[in-house]
Amino acid sequence: MDPTVVAQLADTAAALAVSAPPTPGPVAPPGLQEFGDTVIGWMKWILVVCGVAGLLWCGIMMTIGRRNRSAMAADGASGIPWVIGGLTCGLVAASVVATVLNL
Repeated sequence: MDPTVVAQLADTAAALAVSAPPTPGPVAPPGLQEFGDTVIGWMKWILVVCGVAGLLWCGIMMTIGRRNRSAMAADGASGIPWVIGGLTCGLVAASVVATVLNL
């Protein structure tokens, strides 16, 4: 390939890289930052309460189902991974969003 063509392509690529639009980070609208933090805090609290209640419910089902109700005990045991999966999803939510949006 001709060196002048390569040099022209490099100059064009450099010009395009310089002219790329800016990508600023997210900025909350005035007055909504505190409201957004409050809503996210409430959702985290609800996640914790539901996680504890879900694991307790699985334990209750396993305890009750121990005697002559093995299907109930199995249902309680099979619910544990779902509760832990939901808690894990809530735990990594902020990290996943930050990674996807390159923040």
